[in-house]
Amino acid sequence: MSKTALFLVCLSLAAAVSLPAQEPGKVAYETYQLPNGLTVVLAEHHTAQVVAVNLWYDVGSRNEQRGRSGFAHLFEHLMFQGSAHVAKGEFFQLIERAGGSLNGQTEDDITRYFEVVPSNRVNLALWLEADRMQSLAVTDANFENQRAAVKEERRLRIDNQPYQAALLDGLYGVYDSTNCFPYAHSTIGSMEDLDSASTADVQAFFHLYYAPNNARLTVVGDFKPAEIKALIAQYFGGIPRVDAPPPVVCTAKFNPGADVRRVTDKLANLPATLQFYRIPAHDHADTPALALLEIILGQGESSRLNVKLAREAQAAVSTQAGVFGTRRGPGVFATIAVANQGISADSLNTLLNAEVARIGSEGVTDAELTKAKNVLTASVISDRQRALDIAEALQHAATFHGSLEAINTDLTRYLAVTVDDIKRVAQAYLRPDNALILLVSPGGAS
Repeated sequence: MSKTALFLVCLSLAAAVSLPAQEPGKVAYETYQLPNGLTVVLAEHHTAQVVAVNLWYDVGSRNEQRGRSGFAHLFEHLMFQGSAHVAKGEFFQLIERAGGSLNGQTEDDITRYFEVVPSNRVNLALWLEADRMQSLAVTDANFENQRAAVKEERRLRIDNQPYQAALLDGLYGVYDSTNCFPYAHSTIGSMEDLDSASTADVQAFFHLYYAPNNARLTVVGDFKPAEIKALIAQYFGGIPRVDAPPPVVCTAKFNPGADVRRVTDKLANLPATLQFYRIPAHDHADTPALALLEIILGQGESSRLNVKLAREAQAAVSTQAGVFGTRRGPGVFATIAVANQGISADSLNTLLNAEVARIGSEGVTDAELTKAKNVLTASVISDRQRALDIAEALQHAATFHGSLEAINTDLTRYLAVTVDDIKRVAQAYLRPDNALILLVSPGGAS
């Protein structure tokens, strides 16, 4: 699933590249490409006797066509329903019996699958991924079964949870579906679209996107490169490439004018205000400042929103702020608060607006920015200790920055952010005419 829960919530080595000996905090890697287009990234990491196999497909909800939404997320389920040599449900059993763990996740821009296994069972994880890439069982029975599973997931995680419908409406309603359909519909998709789809439609989607030349395989951990390369060539080398998928087109408009909407939520007990601001793609130069603003404004007990709205004004029982998701297209920065008893959505929204505006008019302190940088740096250092986190960071660098080397240089961009940068991005993006605001009333109240 995408990040929507809020409150509960070798055959040939082409262009081989490697880093010199690993430096403190740096990640050494090697990358090459098979003749069928599969990109491979390898990173030895011998702190534990495990290996992370991490496969990202360049497909997410942004690749879906109007009237055919929800397909990318559907395959998060279908990919575990069996293939030529693996029975339905056996994928989980084989990995877990080998002492490993696994999962899959669909986002706006990508779909990921991963396994973390003991070093001596990495061949199993690679073989399983290759088998379903080449021969996934996209049958009538599997499609009908998983279509029902997706519907139940939506009922459980969205339709029956307070504030979740408003959250999705804001995250994807902030952009015009006419000009930017790729980022104007949710990852879980439309149930009507899934109901009208046929097995042939789903099969065509699979053959277009789940191919070696539309994927990147990253292997991190305790392995010998020569052995891993041989296994990858053996398992993935014979899978044919396909034609390149069509490009994604989005023409997003910033600062289109203030948009305030009132909605009711029969599952909510308290009013809430949800503010959604349009921001640029993740590779934009302003992303580091926005990420640090997220920490200052909405992360932790000492965040601006928690201190001002929850502690001092006692107007909110919970607050949150930050960038939702990672996109190659236009993104969303949200500020969200659930009201305390006796506080209306309008009153809470006024207080929230004042705190957001204060960032733009007064800026932040050096101490706040230093603390945010420390939080971010600690997170990066922590993530360099685990094989799967390193694999994810490599995938992120290649997908959203266009360069694997960004894994070793990106933190520098964040540490270079100044208090003036924070003030500037707040003024540029967190402004009323660039926002969609949802005022939520509970229980059908007006």
